[in-house]
Amino acid sequence: MSAPAVPGVQGWRAALPAAVRPYVESAPLAATFLGMSSSVGFAMIAATLTTRLAQYGIRKSAVTAFALTFLAFNFKFLWAPLVDTVRLPGLARFGQRRSWLWFVGVLVMGAIVYLGSLDPSTSVTQVAYAAILLGVIGATYDIVIDAYRIEILEPHQLGVGSGMHQYGWRLGSAGSGALALVIAARYGWGAAYTACALFAVPAMVVAVVMGEPSRRRPAPPPKSVGQAVVAYFSPLVEFLQRRGALVVLAFVLIHKIGDTLANLTLRLLFEELKFSNDEIAFYDVGVGFVALLAGVFVGGAMYASMGMKRSVFVSLVLMAISNFGFAALAAAGHSNLGMAGAIGFENFASGIGGVTVVAYLSALCNLRFTATQYALLSALASIAGRFLTGTTAGSLIEAMGFVNFYLLTTIIALPGVALYGYMVRSGLADVSMGTAGTDHG
Repeated sequence: MSAPAVPGVQGWRAALPAAVRPYVESAPLAATFLGMSSSVGFAMIAATLTTRLAQYGIRKSAVTAFALTFLAFNFKFLWAPLVDTVRLPGLARFGQRRSWLWFVGVLVMGAIVYLGSLDPSTSVTQVAYAAILLGVIGATYDIVIDAYRIEILEPHQLGVGSGMHQYGWRLGSAGSGALALVIAARYGWGAAYTACALFAVPAMVVAVVMGEPSRRRPAPPPKSVGQAVVAYFSPLVEFLQRRGALVVLAFVLIHKIGDTLANLTLRLLFEELKFSNDEIAFYDVGVGFVALLAGVFVGGAMYASMGMKRSVFVSLVLMAISNFGFAALAAAGHSNLGMAGAIGFENFASGIGGVTVVAYLSALCNLRFTATQYALLSALASIAGRFLTGTTAGSLIEAMGFVNFYLLTTIIALPGVALYGYMVRSGLADVSMGTAGTDHG
């Protein structure tokens, strides 16, 4: 017996179990493809470039220093107001969000191809400049994609939609990373980067299919320098006027430090343990993909049954524990079973966190300043971890070894868990909500 029709559920979706329907609605599905494209710029700089440099024999401290080349992802809030207010000549008639998606998407593809065309053995400095360029453009693509995602999702879809976006991000990151490794082993890194540039396309197609977001609340364009200055600072001022805003920002800043430190050094661990490119590709895409999919669905169920506050807290604990798995892998050595377990659990925990934590950060935004406020929140969420990775991670690994390093990342994750617990008890987790989490289109 087929499921009864439900308002807002049309066609084939009505025949699916009720628990599955939220994942196949148009906006959450679109969020999957947006996430896929959002990941490619970061993936080409982080894991893929790290592996590429390591295979050229460049020292660990120099490789991890390349983490500083994508600090643009942490400072993207500085130019995010442009995405909210500046209209692109010739494209503005298609809408603010769509015009920026198409324009920046093309730039991302060009920057990826350019980075792939360079030879690290000839000039590491030139590669660094190209990575910085891709970082800035990729971060801008993130700004537009995140704003578009939040504005096409209704408040009740934020949990599932954020999870599907995380699913797409991991799929794009692992897929482009694995594709780069496989193609590079056979045809060279230039061909690998060119092929991976196509991962920027799905978001551009989504903008064609879904149209301009109906929930968007555009602010009037500034007509003078004074108005432009006010418009630039308005998103931050609005957020800081909320009760407990500084505590919320402190949580956002520290909750991912351990997770970021661990994830941005994984390829160094795999290289140290002598895993082949094909093994890395199989476990990142195969085991990691299945585990992430399971985590997304579990996270969606947790979000629906436990509510935002409890589900966020549980996911923070699980993500902290996942770092311990890589310490165990480092201690075990080259073990396919150990690699499957560590990557599987990390992806499972990240899938849950992708639903709960990302939904919370999305709900914090005011729909008038979606691009700017989410850029600020998402940048703060990883800036400390990325800075520490680029400045100290390589040296710490060389000094204390991989086992102790990953144990340290586990301990570093605990203060964020404790601070969120305080936010829940004090009520700050409730009063920090923005209109993205309350207003309907």
